[in-house]
Amino acid sequence: MRADARRNYERLLAEARTAFAEHGTHASLEDVARRAGVGIGTLYRHFPDRHALMSAVFQNEVDALLARSRELLESEQPCAALVQWLRALITHASEYRGLAHALMSASLPSCGIPMREAGHALLVRAQQSGSVRADVSIGDLMQLTNSIALAAEQTPDDPELPDRLLALTLRGLKA
Repeated sequence: MRADARRNYERLLAEARTAFAEHGTHASLEDVARRAGVGIGTLYRHFPDRHALMSAVFQNEVDALLARSRELLESEQPCAALVQWLRALITHASEYRGLAHALMSASLPSCGIPMREAGHALLVRAQQSGSVRADVSIGDLMQLTNSIALAAEQTPDDPELPDRLLALTLRGLKA
């Protein structure tokens, strides 16, 4: 990538991150391009659609969550490790208005597939330890965490809601 194209790419990512934080994942892409000092065509050359831009914006956070899952695989308490990771997922999905919905709709496969694999490894360890029922699937847990994040997004005046809902969910997971 040429130096000017790289600068445009980085400015677009920075402005998209800001716009998504301020206005949610449905923020105007035209506004993102304008704030980055480029035309909408430049945005679309780098990111063919909104989902590609969202994936790029959230990639660092996804990478951090994946790294955390690898650390948690070494935990002596597999169930607690799984819970810590689920809590981190809820926090991530709650940071940007509309992100939980995008994750639930599977419109961000570059984020969802690695997360599902990472969560599956943690779930299998917890199941093998006898802490979590064998019939629990990672798909169900991902839907639950995204649903909790969506509920938290809809109820911003109740910061304790995600933890309460996760605790309620976990009671149903016990073997």
